Formats: sequence, structure tokens, C-alpha cells
Amino acid sequence: MNTAMPTETSTHDARTAQPLTLVLAATGKTGRRVADRLEARGLPVRRASRSAQVPFDWDDATTWEPALAGVERVYVVYTPDLAVPAAPAAIQAFTDLAVRLGVRRLVLLSGRGEEEAQRCERIVLDTAAAGGVDATVVRASWFAQNFSEGPFAELVLSGTVALPAGDVREPFVDIDDVADVAVAALTEDGHAGEVYEVTGPELLTFGDAIARIASASGRPVEYVQIPIDAFTAGLADAGLPPAMIGLLEYLFTAVLDGHNAYVTDGVQRALGRAPRSFDQYASDAVADGVWALATQEA
Repeated sequence: MNTAMPTETSTHDARTAQPLTLVLAATGKTGRRVADRLEARGLPVRRASRSAQVPFDWDDATTWEPALAGVERVYVVYTPDLAVPAAPAAIQAFTDLAVRLGVRRLVLLSGRGEEEAQRCERIVLDTAAAGGVDATVVRASWFAQNFSEGPFAELVLSGTVALPAGDVREPFVDIDDVADVAVAALTEDGHAGEVYEVTGPELLTFGDAIARIASASGRPVEYVQIPIDAFTAGLADAGLPPAMIGLLEYLFTAVLDGHNAYVTDGVQRALGRAPRSFDQYASDAVADGVWALATQEA
């Protein structure tokens, strides 16, 4: 195995060799996968987070320029979500700075059916185009991996997944597909100006998804719909900040209201292949021992 994989220390010659890519939220679900894929190709990556060697914090603009130094490509993930009111101004300021500092390619992770997110998409696409920079949007919504890596994983382990989602169907997308599309846009030509709305290949309710997980894992898991008020009250009792509670309430009402209940061809257009199914996700998660491992660690 070649141990001379390009890392942060190899970026001095990035302009003449391999371009350096800044990956925001590199400890998150999509950021970690994007960074891993780039490094597996031997490409230098700067993994950005609040605790990284070169820190990045959306709430501290003084961290932006050092993180962008020497960078040609950026995977842009805004936290907590592009739907929050502060997002458009921050995205505009960051995109302006990236273009001014010589970034050549931007890939934005966006949200389906979120008005503020679509406003941020236009900011990135228009600002980049005006500056002669390639930009691509990867628009996704509910991740399948929320049931194995996010807060829903604990609910699966408890045996009861109680959420304020009824019969609305959602085309849960596999994060591996999201990461593959982002990496393609970061490393290949032909994606500039594209908005890839990525979904899984079928529509499922949250109850359907839990039934698939129970079948694949052999775990006794049931789905129970609860009122949104009970959900938010439980979050408050658990000590979640009001801003996060408001965001989750928005996602379960304004976003999960049926207007996203259709599948798209974003994965096919970007990668030339079909998206991964929810059953494949659940099967792989079981094979990886995700829920079994979590049980042992609990």
C-alpha cells in the first residue's frame, strides 16, 4: 500500500499538483464521507470543523479566510441548516470570500423543499457564475442513515420510534449517494451550474422505513406517530436549545408535508447509475453491525 497519501502537509504545491479541497462539517455525516472518498483517491483535503487543526465556525467569520487559504475546491455544508434565517447572509459572505480568494469550484449541500435553502442555492450559483467559478448544488432531504447514525438510532434501539410523522411518504436518500454525487461534482468537469436533487428510488412513510429496518435486523421495532406538541415538549425536557427544537419542528411540518413526495433522477444524472434502495441501506447497516454494536455500547 502506498503510504504517501497527500494530506494537509502536501498543500504547498497544490496549485501545480493536486488541488486542495476544503470540506466543511468534516466530522458530519456527509462531510466525513466526502473527505474519506477524496483522500482515498489520493487528493489533499482540509477537514474543517470547529475543533479542527485549522478551525472553521460559521458563527466566527474570522475563521473563514484561514480555512480557505490555498484552497481550490470547497464542499459547503451550512450548520445547523440552510433553513435558518441567518443562512443566506452567511452563505453570501462566504461565497464572496471564496471567489475573491481564488476558489475554482464550489459544491453546496442543500435541502429539498426549503425556501431559505433555495435562496442560498441561487446565491452560490449566481455569485460563482459572476466570478467565473464552477458551482454545483446537491439538494437532499431525509437521510436513510438518520436511523443508524443520527438521533433516530437510539429510538430504533429502544424498540419504539415515536415521531410526529404520519402517512406522508418520503424518498429517503442514502448518504453514500449524496457523497458520491458531491465528490463527482468536486472532481469532474461537466457539473457546473447543475442542481442535483437526489432521492432514493421509492417513497416510504416513516412507518414503512421502520418496518423495513425491523425485517432486515430482526429487531422488534415499531413506529408510533405522536403529536408535534408532544414531540417538541419531549425535546425541551431533554434539554435541547429552543433554536434546535424550532428547526426540528420546521422539518417535521413545513418540509415533511407531502410536497417532497416524489422521486427524482439526480443520482442517475450525476453518476450514471440508479440510487441505492432503502432495503440495501438496511441490509448493509445490519452487515456492518450498526444496531448490534450500538446495543453493546449502550
